This record gives sequence, C-alpha cells and structure tokens, in this order.
Amino acid sequence: MSETLLVPCPQCGGLNRLPADRLADQPRCGRCRGDVLPSRPFEIDEAGFAAQVRGDLPLLLDVWADWCGPCKAFAPVFEQAAARLVGRCRLGKLDSEANRGLSAQLGIRSIPSLILFRDGREVARQSGAMPLPQLLDWLARQSV
Repeated sequence: MSETLLVPCPQCGGLNRLPADRLADQPRCGRCRGDVLPSRPFEIDEAGFAAQVRGDLPLLLDVWADWCGPCKAFAPVFEQAAARLVGRCRLGKLDSEANRGLSAQLGIRSIPSLILFRDGREVARQSGAMPLPQLLDWLARQSV
C-alpha cells in the first residue's frame, strides 16, 4: 500500500490526498479539476500563500520582480527545474512588487530569492540567480 501525501492545488488551494506512487500520473484537483503537480512554476500571491506552504511536498518559492534583469535571466532555469522536479518539489513564483506585504513578511532583501518550505516552515534560503546544475545541487543538499 502506497503512502498518501497531502498536496495543495496551485489553482484553488484545496488539499488533495495523493498516493505517493501515483504522483507521476498527472493528478487532478478534486475541487477545481486543475493540475495538482504542474510541470511549470505557478504564481503565488498573498491570498494563496498560506495554502501553498501546507502539504507534504516541499515548495520552492522564487521571489522576483519584472524590472529585475537577473530575475528574468533566471526564469528559464526555474522553468527547467520545475519540469525535472515534478512529484518531488513544487515550484512557485512570487512577484515581489505585486505582493509587497508578503515580501516584507518573508524578509526579502534582494531578488531573485529562493525560499524552500517544508511542512509549512522555511527550511532554506538562497539569494541570486544560478545555473540549473547549481540549483539542482542546492536542492539535493536540502534533501529534495
């Protein structure tokens, strides 16, 4: 019998119970029917943040801004990482300009900033853009 994981839907925030051995089967949300584990980063805002840090899969949050050159350069790397980490880690993006309150609450001092959440708590943080191999290595050191 497979372990069951609780995973929030990136669209509606509803918690979904998913068998761990079926994460690669593109599960759909029981509430909104959206993809629970998209292969691309999803947008997070202040209203949905609390729902997204819950659950049994880690959440890697990229805090960025539209005017930031390094953020724009890092975006394709983050997309590639999302495709590689489906079922192991969820990747979300937080626009620091549109969500100033949450950015301040998270203590964002530079962008891009990556924050890894596990079980609703921050477990690691990294500032600055990095190439894909370095990002994947950093996540591996965090047991993702």
